[in-house]
Amino acid sequence: MFEIGDYVMKTSKGVCHIDDITRLDMAGIDKDKLYYVMTPLDGKGSTLYVSVDTAESSIRAAMTKGEAEDVIDAIPGIEATWIDNEKLREQRYKEAVRSGSPEALIGIIKTIYSRKKMREDQGKKNTAVDERYFKQAEDLLYAEIAFALGKNKDEICEYITSCIRGRKSKA
Repeated sequence: MFEIGDYVMKTSKGVCHIDDITRLDMAGIDKDKLYYVMTPLDGKGSTLYVSVDTAESSIRAAMTKGEAEDVIDAIPGIEATWIDNEKLREQRYKEAVRSGSPEALIGIIKTIYSRKKMREDQGKKNTAVDERYFKQAEDLLYAEIAFALGKNKDEICEYITSCIRGRKSKA
């Protein structure tokens, strides 16, 4: 169980702060159930309510600095998830975003990046589905890594790239 003040990763929403753990006094809601009351750090001002009973399927502890560094180190070894079938590919994208797993997000970022390059070489534009999921995956991944490292989300892509380049040059 998480505590008030903890930072968690809420699938599809990003890093959130747990503001309260309470029972909700709303019609149709079990008054004996406890809920996490959370605020996303993305600044969009929404409040999320997640049942403590079902939280383990939709929230996890936000990455620590060490875990973020480990994820960055692992990026070169994470494979793209290539799927030829359009519907299955979109389903895989959805699953990755819903999972909130950094490795799954990196896999689809790599997949969509490769597809974009391939389509550009063929004189085609990137698909709307690819663009949407690429942005979602990047936003979720970069926001969590930025939080863990105490950096601004806008500088994370460049930071990751320089880390990977720096490690390659040392090898």
